[in-house]
Amino acid sequence: MSAVLKLAAAVEALTGVILVANPPIVVSLLFGVGVAGFAEVVGRFAGIALIGLGVSCWPGASGRSTLNGMLVYGTLAALYLAVVGLGGEFGGVLLWPAVAGHTVLVVLLLRTRFGAAPRGADGMDA
Repeated sequence: MSAVLKLAAAVEALTGVILVANPPIVVSLLFGVGVAGFAEVVGRFAGIALIGLGVSCWPGASGRSTLNGMLVYGTLAALYLAVVGLGGEFGGVLLWPAVAGHTVLVVLLLRTRFGAAPRGADGMDA
């Protein structure tokens, strides 16, 4: 079972990397159509999600695969959304709140990953 899971995780992550690097080639090979403009942004974001899925599904990562996958996804999502926003071509009213939200979640996930106990408003451990 773990060999099949490794294969599936690797294929999804590799597909994600290719989508991030060159969305038009994946879309063309899968669907037979060209892609440009905003569709490339969406394709890259889908690639980021597939990379996170591949990391999450990788077996034998000491029980932290899901956490690691969410860290990878959240970090790449925040960075890519910021790049899209700074590029100035695309950007809706929720773009920067989404960057901030992903960044906050990544910080919380990092605290969980490295064992920092969350603290309440009074500074005490929760």
